[in-house]
Amino acid sequence: MLPDIFFTISQLNWNSIIDILLVTLIFYWMLVLVQGTKAVQLLRGLLFLVVLAITSTSIFDLTAFRWLMRNSLPALLVAIPVIFQPELRRALERLGRTGYLFTRANHPSRLEETLQTVATTAQRLSSQGHGALIVLERETGLQEYVETGVMLDALVSQELLLTIFYVNTALHDGAVIIRNDRIVAASCLLPLSRADTESHLGTRHRASLGLTESTDAIVVVVSEETGIISVSHNGRMIRNLDETRLFKILTAFYRSQLTRAVPKWVRFIQKLPWSRKPNGDAP
Repeated sequence: MLPDIFFTISQLNWNSIIDILLVTLIFYWMLVLVQGTKAVQLLRGLLFLVVLAITSTSIFDLTAFRWLMRNSLPALLVAIPVIFQPELRRALERLGRTGYLFTRANHPSRLEETLQTVATTAQRLSSQGHGALIVLERETGLQEYVETGVMLDALVSQELLLTIFYVNTALHDGAVIIRNDRIVAASCLLPLSRADTESHLGTRHRASLGLTESTDAIVVVVSEETGIISVSHNGRMIRNLDETRLFKILTAFYRSQLTRAVPKWVRFIQKLPWSRKPNGDAP
């Protein structure tokens, strides 16, 4: 056994190493795509069936079962794209995001200011009893939804957002889409969620869930009836938020971008016990 392993290693060349690394990266990429989604359970069930089939056919002489598994393979190859359709779509979207590699990245301080403006505006709209639907675009492009609204291309500001969502304005009924630190468009139409949602959720909440089910966008919703602030991401919704909690959740979603400009050695020093402020010195 050991000599066979050494013989295999001795036969490796640069082409073989690159080949193995590419296959490893593809499998790692696929696991990252399904992480945190419903596909994880489907993948576990599929792997369990494959292991069970291989084990049973190797231990027992099951001629009919072996024939069934061998002839079911083509049908399984057809079923995999159907079962993992959302994950495959997400993978193709990432491959097609050439603009994400070459467009200007938002500066961390400017991004944090935008998130704070959104949280503060949501709190003010809630206290005034005005509904709102604010979309934060991330890696997945939302141009098809931008084109359904009115183009603005203006800097994000609390005054502008309050004016847009004022009940008597012509743009208050749709969604505002924010790209980096600019309001791209207002009064945009979003897809409604196809999932079974709670009966008391209105159109704004269903639209926020519908958009986040197919994209990686973050949607902030302010209910016009109850004033409840919610945030949707990845087809899930967190409700009953205030300005502070909303800002913390938004910064958690953007943590990697907010810390991108900080060197790794600085973040390491900040994590050391003696570099932290005592509880009594905290502001």
